[in-house]
Amino acid sequence: MNDPIVARSGECRVIAIDGPAAAGKGTLARRLAATLGLPYLDTGLLYRATGRRVLDAGGDPADPFTATEAARALTQTDLGRTDLRGPVADAAAAQVAAIPGVRAALLDFQRSFGPTGAVLDGRDIGTVVFPNAAVKLFVTASLPARAQRRWLELTAKGTPASLDEVTDDMRARDAMDAARTAAPLLQAPDATLIDTTDMGPDEAFSVALAKVREMLA
Repeated sequence: MNDPIVARSGECRVIAIDGPAAAGKGTLARRLAATLGLPYLDTGLLYRATGRRVLDAGGDPADPFTATEAARALTQTDLGRTDLRGPVADAAAAQVAAIPGVRAALLDFQRSFGPTGAVLDGRDIGTVVFPNAAVKLFVTASLPARAQRRWLELTAKGTPASLDEVTDDMRARDAMDAARTAAPLLQAPDATLIDTTDMGPDEAFSVALAKVREMLA
């Protein structure tokens, strides 16, 4: 059932959820969207799909021209690919995400999603894509906790990777996200911080939903 806080209003009420990889923001965003009756977009898939397009063509994800052209050609169908997770996709996504042209090409796609309200998660939703979002959450967790979660996820899918490899990859991705000049990963000044290091999914959801209801009441 749709939450009456959102269902009764025709206003555009965007919930922006940002944070590093494996902090739990995707799980949280999907649950919030389902509870509130809003569409959900995992914006990270846009960069993963762009990276995959480049790799499919035999190109270099770090090449600005190639990556930007791939981003401009992106369609909704690309987001349904089954190979958008794992170390190769992670690395390609990080490379294309650092390119200003790619981020510019994908900006309209994100802003046109859910014109009467939506839940979006990524790394620059509350700072760049929707700086005036009704609700901003910044979801994070310690590196060891995030690496353990991603390793368990990959293991369950049968993707071979050691915990050390996953930790090193995640540390490198964190550094790239923070250092890039185009929309670096930052907590918006008006975002609510949720640290999920010692939280389970249900507790994180309860904390987030309470904040959303407070902000949208």
